[in-house]
Parts: sequence; structure tokens; C-alpha cells
Amino acid sequence: MQELCEAYRTLYREEYVKKQKKLICMMLVCMLLLPILSGCGKGGLSDGTESGTVPEAQKELFAMDTYMTFTGYGEKCQEAVDAAAAEIERLDELLSVGDTDSEIAQINQNGKGRISEDTKVMLEESLFLYETTQGAFDITIYPLMEAWGFTTQNYRVPEQAELQKLLEAVDASQVQYDPQTGEVVLADGQGIDFGGIAKGYASGRVMQIFEEYGLVSGMVSLGGNVQCYAAKTDGTPWRVGISNPDSGDGGQDLLGIVSVTNQAVITSGGYERYFTDPETGKTYHHILDPADGYPAENGLTSVTIVSSSGMLADGLSTAVFIMGPEKAADYWRQYGDEFEMILMAEDGNVSVTEGLEDSFTTDFPLSVITRE
Repeated sequence: MQELCEAYRTLYREEYVKKQKKLICMMLVCMLLLPILSGCGKGGLSDGTESGTVPEAQKELFAMDTYMTFTGYGEKCQEAVDAAAAEIERLDELLSVGDTDSEIAQINQNGKGRISEDTKVMLEESLFLYETTQGAFDITIYPLMEAWGFTTQNYRVPEQAELQKLLEAVDASQVQYDPQTGEVVLADGQGIDFGGIAKGYASGRVMQIFEEYGLVSGMVSLGGNVQCYAAKTDGTPWRVGISNPDSGDGGQDLLGIVSVTNQAVITSGGYERYFTDPETGKTYHHILDPADGYPAENGLTSVTIVSSSGMLADGLSTAVFIMGPEKAADYWRQYGDEFEMILMAEDGNVSVTEGLEDSFTTDFPLSVITRE
């Protein structure tokens, strides 16, 4: 049985990588990048940038359970993408709940521990989001993710009584944290997971590394989470394609394209990770609502957050999906100085906050969310 489970996990990982590669390739086409290069070369963008003026490097990596690409433009492009990949691997070892030696796994196992500076940043942002989203974003949801099998790929539908018991500990306000010492103490039955914010933090670190190496332009795609450094080398914005969650049914591959400079574009949807119950035929996705322990069903199929902060965009893409369209619009009106959003509803209609009205294009019916 153990060998069978391991074979299943391997197959799942291979299929997941294939899906991520397809998604990233689609995004790269939308960004008008050249094919993958093995090292620095005298290449330019295919959108009119003068060829032979800006060195380019690209690197691939599988980490944080996802397929990633790093692209940099500048004299130290190869050093920059190599350093970025090394940083991602370091963060993966630090945060992985599946690695028993990681910082987070040790805290979950012992119920307490002292966290590093990286984890402090993520924890403090997570607690801020927990408070402002009224619990929609909650890092203590980890035991629920485990119960559903989303952390192990041993999928199952938990009994309601089991979920109710686990929900007693799903409450980030019960986490004791001393910002001076970095000491974290969990309540009984709690476990934490930064999976809803870690990739956004990681992409932000890549932007800092690109700046340290003096790059003129660059981007990173962490499993479809895109963050762009500066503008393209010709000074025009990056054009990031957003996947259509219904494309598997013969629809369009893209929901739309958003133009950005120095911003992250991060999308969450139930189509990313899911399983079908063989007994009932019902499909369950991985974005669990901390209020009841079940996959969120609040009228949205896709949420994209655009922000200069990858960490904020990552966390909010999950929280907004759980909130649903009306609460999401109210949240944006209160806190939207730092982010914009693109929402796709179950009926196929798309809404965009007014800050993206002129930079987002789509063939779907579109409405604009305004401040009033």
C-alpha cells in the first residue's frame, strides 16, 4: 500500500508539473518573451526591442511543489537568476510542512518554537490579513488541509463531525506570538501553513535580488504566480495573461490580459488543485473556507490580485475567493490603496476594480467596481 501511495504521489506530481508548464508557457507567450535560454545571451524581446542590446538569462526550478521560471535582463542576469533560484530553495526548506526538519514542521510538531526573520514577516502579514478579512485568510487551516488530503494527495471527504472538531482549533487569534523574541506558541490541535502566502513572499524576495544585481528588467513565475521587475526592456509594461478557469471545457484559454510594471499578478481558483469523490462524482477544490471547513462556494471561479507586494497579492487572492464578490468589493473599497482585483463569477461575468479599467482587456462581459 505504501508503494502504491508513493507511486500515486509521483504520478500526481508529474501531471501537476505538466499543467504548470502549460500555464507558464501561455503566460510567457502573452509577455512576448523569447524561447528559454540556457544562459546570458544577446537577445531582446520580440515586441520591438532592439535585438542584441540587453543580456538575458532564464532558469527553471521545481520547488514549493510547483514549477517555476526566472527571467532576468541586465549585465549580471545569470548571477541574478541563479541567486533567485537558490533563495527559493532556501525558503522551501524553511517553510515546507512536508519536510519534518523545516522550521514550520518543527513548530507544528512541538506546538511552539522560535521563528526566523523571513517567517516573522510572513506571520505578521498573515495575522494582519486574518484580522482585516475577518478570518477568511487563516494560516491555522493546516489540519483541515491535511484532513482533506490536499497536503498528501491522499484525498478524502471528511465527515462533518471530524471537520467540526478540527474547526475548534482553526483560529489564528489563538496563536501566541512575541515579535521581540520570535517565539510562537500554538493552541492545542493547531497547525500552521504559509502555503497561502509563501510564494508571494518568495517572488518579492526575487524582486529584491534582481534589484541587488542591478537588472534592468525581469520577471518570475512561481506556479502561475507572476511578479514583474520594472518594465520590459523597451520601457513598455509587461502583459500578463490570466488563465480562464473554464478553458478545459473548450472555452478560451485566457480570461484576459493585464498590463503591469513593478507589480505582482497572482490568481487563485478552484481549478488549480482539486479531486473528484469516486462515490458521489462531486469535485472538491483546495481553497477551504475556515468558517465551515469545506471548499469555498461563494460565487467566484477565479480571483486575480494585482499589487506591488507579492505577499499581499498571494494572501488576498485566497481570502477574496473565500469572501465572494460582494464582500470582496467592500474589502477593496476599504483597503484597496495597495491592490486591485479581477473577479470571474460562476456565470462567466468578469468584474475589475477601477484602477485596472484601462490596463485590463478581456472578451468576456465586463463590469467595473467603483469606490462609491
